Amino acid sequence: MNLSAKMINLGMKKAYDYLEKDPEKNLPKLMDLLDKVLPKDLYTSQRDAIRQVLNEPDGNWMQLVRSLWTDIDPEIIKRFFDNFIMNANFEWAEKRDAVISKYNCNVPWAILLDPTSACNMHCTGCWAAEYGNRLNLTFDEIDSIITQGKELGVYMYIYTGGEPLMRKRDLIALCNKHSDCEFLAFTNATLIDEEFADEMLRVKNFVPAISVEGSESDTDGRRGVGTYQRVVKAMEILKRKKLPFGVSCCYTSQNLGSISSEEFMDQLVNWGAKFAWFFHYMPVGNNAVAELLPSPEQREEMYHRIRNYRKTKPIFTIDFQNDGEYVGGCIAGGRNYLHINPNGDIEPCVFIHYSDSNIREKTLLEALTSPLFMAYHDGQPFNENHLHEFFRVFQHRAISPMLENPEKLMEMVQRTGAHSTDLESPESAEHLCGKCISYAENWTPTANKLWQQSHPCAGCAGCRKDS
Repeated sequence: MNLSAKMINLGMKKAYDYLEKDPEKNLPKLMDLLDKVLPKDLYTSQRDAIRQVLNEPDGNWMQLVRSLWTDIDPEIIKRFFDNFIMNANFEWAEKRDAVISKYNCNVPWAILLDPTSACNMHCTGCWAAEYGNRLNLTFDEIDSIITQGKELGVYMYIYTGGEPLMRKRDLIALCNKHSDCEFLAFTNATLIDEEFADEMLRVKNFVPAISVEGSESDTDGRRGVGTYQRVVKAMEILKRKKLPFGVSCCYTSQNLGSISSEEFMDQLVNWGAKFAWFFHYMPVGNNAVAELLPSPEQREEMYHRIRNYRKTKPIFTIDFQNDGEYVGGCIAGGRNYLHINPNGDIEPCVFIHYSDSNIREKTLLEALTSPLFMAYHDGQPFNENHLHEFFRVFQHRAISPMLENPEKLMEMVQRTGAHSTDLESPESAEHLCGKCISYAENWTPTANKLWQQSHPCAGCAGCRKDS
């Protein structure tokens, strides 16, 4: 770490100590101080966003900020600041730049990994169950992934599965060993009990993202009778012990109305959730039901609803498929994240089950420079509108090359020799993308309309790359 970075690091930690004494009173003063000491071009948009929050003391975002200090254990907030703000952002940025300069490859901000394919449930439409319950990354393998990741600057780790909490003890042990990292787990929450919550409170760097499908009937219909009440019980335990948590929601053509309703959002806030991540249904797997894909009208409805909730509800919401414009397009392939399945296959995306590397055979860095990951690196963003020199439609900022750009995915898989990682029923890229071609065509007119509405300038410097 250079001298300038060390000074910024020290200054930010001192700033937090000052903020912690009286967050609401000292935050405006702190922002004034940071504006004086930090370079003008450092995290400009983030600082502007915080100022906007401060200018609306009764707004939903300020309500959310207040709730973090009243609802969450203060030691967890401090650990989150150190791990997520300082390590996963400041430390990552410096190490990432050094790796990119040397190897000209992507360096992820977060690594998603599946500790196990095992699960205590069998939810409709979940591809994870196809792997069965026999696949596991060992403790030492996960430990090695995290150790390698930190050398690249990665301090954010997200567990998927399977059900990660089938490996409760190992996950807590990893939190202990890597106390400088932040861990999040997508979980059905049915294994969260008083004992595990106490362990979370002890390690202070583990956050659950609980899967819920909207109403009780929708949740139980996909996940099994009684699941909804078990989820509610888990949330009650977490809230009572002042532990942070959020929810993960998959919207389909069948549940979109329920999962995006105002009543559901208000319920999430009442439960104590601090964030809500919404995922578009992906027709992954040979037996996936393409009819569950939302229609263009439904997806547009989701687009508008989530943006409205960001202005009105004290909860942080992300719609991963519709928020591509805010992150500059596809974030997979190591650009912002990658995925490692329980067999050790290193995949560009949790939804893209193709790989040319395995963590048991290659290092993380070797995988990031492999043909498949370099195809992502060289191809992102995957779709620019070359018919209009200064105009790029919303779909060209989309998250997935599968839904909006299926031909791109097929070409990359074929060119790099990547293989299907689905061990139960290998699915060809042609079969997967064939389910998405008509979807992409049907979505394009709506995507164009939404982009024009949100970017009416079309040719301004803020909406295009310089040619």
